[in-house]
Amino acid sequence: MDFRIASFIDHTLLKPQATQGDILTLCDQAVKYGFAAVCINSKHVELAVNRLKGTPVRIAVVVGFPLGAGFSEVKAFEAKMAVEKGAQEIDMVADIGALKEGNFSRVGKDIGEVVMAAFPAEVKVIVETALLTKKEKEKICRIVMDSGAAYIKTSTGFVPEGGALLEDVLTFKKIVKDKIKIKASGGIKSLAFAQKLLDSGAERLGTSSSISIIEEENEKISK
Repeated sequence: MDFRIASFIDHTLLKPQATQGDILTLCDQAVKYGFAAVCINSKHVELAVNRLKGTPVRIAVVVGFPLGAGFSEVKAFEAKMAVEKGAQEIDMVADIGALKEGNFSRVGKDIGEVVMAAFPAEVKVIVETALLTKKEKEKICRIVMDSGAAYIKTSTGFVPEGGALLEDVLTFKKIVKDKIKIKASGGIKSLAFAQKLLDSGAERLGTSSSISIIEEENEKISK
């Protein structure tokens, strides 16, 4: 399947050393190439809102990033504050430790508090698939579906063990069907891989290699 792939991409910059100048460049690139959103840390949300005013580019802010191991109340407060300042999407990190120990009510409550605090913004739940067993992946799908979140998302991209895998997207899609959406993120560096993820059921891609993927697509189209 062929895509004009930019409209599926969250143009992402989450590195701790990112400056205001870097974020402004990210926003300008998102407008130029037609990316779906910029994905940034919460401290930059007002800067991005001002830069992207009057454009169709959405603003996604990460919450509880990158570990997801903080207080639920703090995650919820960060989400609420980000939305009040203009974020339209919230990418939160789930409580992976609670999932690993089988404390599913804790996982659901953690997500639910962010969903309520972020309303009406869409919430994407990052579940760090590289750290999970297949059964845990299946379980977190059901928890996310019950939470009111809009998306389940594969990874932060900050875990050395790995990022987005085709098999994870296929596993998610088998369970969630069309009840929630899937965002694949982490290690997406080529057009071919990005297309495979979309073909398998992902509806959004998070990558910091956005421009090189677009350039690859443009080269392919021009041949």
